Amino acid sequence: MGSKNKLRRFRENETFANVFQPSRPDLVDGEYKMKGQWNKTFFKNDNPLILELGCGKGEYTVGLAKRYPNKNFIGIDIKGARFWRGAKTAIEENLPNAAFLRTQIELVEYAFAKNEIDEIWITFPDPQIKYKRTKHRMTNTAFLKRYKTILKPDGVVNLKTDSEFMHGYTLGLLHGEGHEVLYANHDVYRQEGSPEEVTGIQTFYESQYLEKNKPITYIRFKIKDF
Repeated sequence: MGSKNKLRRFRENETFANVFQPSRPDLVDGEYKMKGQWNKTFFKNDNPLILELGCGKGEYTVGLAKRYPNKNFIGIDIKGARFWRGAKTAIEENLPNAAFLRTQIELVEYAFAKNEIDEIWITFPDPQIKYKRTKHRMTNTAFLKRYKTILKPDGVVNLKTDSEFMHGYTLGLLHGEGHEVLYANHDVYRQEGSPEEVTGIQTFYESQYLEKNKPITYIRFKIKDF
């Protein structure tokens, strides 16, 4: 993507009512104005609140918002030029239950209050295969602790990935630490019983993986108290 195109998207994001772009100091140095207020202030209802972490172009956030109009969805990514497409689509298609937040995933507990979130989706994260990158894996223990803070007591996490490494790493960690694995599937498109929201929504890159016969894996789990 050219720099001019990026700048145009950044400027357009600033005009979208469904895009929030707090600075790091906004989140870390004080109480962020939206923390604990997302449903009341933006969505204006008490529907379940669901996050997509590392939402990329926002395809999954938009797809879920279309499928579940009685739930609220927020896609989170640090790259605003990417989720511009999802934010724009949500406006064009009149999806009041979809919003986007530009921030780093490690700051989620500053953007959301304790027990504010009903569910989390992590879709096709970078598996960070090298050992020295372990701390950046979005299902490591440090991230799970962050998620647990903002999730409601019965809140769940969904991991959908094309990386067999990420799938195996996460399953091993969940079992090793005593978290509750609700469902696990090594190939959601070839095994019966896969949840409809897992197979019914596909990202652009996911469709490319499928064309190459690359298995798509899925885990649904609950995080124990730390």
